Amino acid sequence: MKLSVVILNYNVRYFLEQCIRSVQKALENWDAEIIVIDNDSKDDSCQMVKTLFPNVILIENKENVGFSKANNQAVAIAKGEYVCILNPDTAVSEDTFRQAIEYSESIENIGALGVYLMDGTGNFLPESKRNLPTPKVSLLKLTG
Repeated sequence: MKLSVVILNYNVRYFLEQCIRSVQKALENWDAEIIVIDNDSKDDSCQMVKTLFPNVILIENKENVGFSKANNQAVAIAKGEYVCILNPDTAVSEDTFRQAIEYSESIENIGALGVYLMDGTGNFLPESKRNLPTPKVSLLKLTG
């Protein structure tokens, strides 16, 4: 399997549905899986996933275990060569995964990849671009 897409959910049923729909469209003709992990939502998110997306793997936590632990639960069962962790308020374009994986495979010894984020009008969100916290970057940030 090439790709596992992990989506952590907590009480954002509407966004989750839109996210899954965009991911499914982007994964057409892919050997991939979608894993939704729910942190004890009270908004019927789990039932929506079961009803509308029966092929999505759903992990239902009985309590909110937090962001890191929940994502780690999903990553532990992921079968993909690559794992993408998405927030449920994300919509992906149809070529996002293809471009990300092609880029990843063009670089030797890559460990992680972040993508540019855009708002609903197509404007770049600068908070999606961060530098690695090297001493030089930290010094430049402190001194302006």
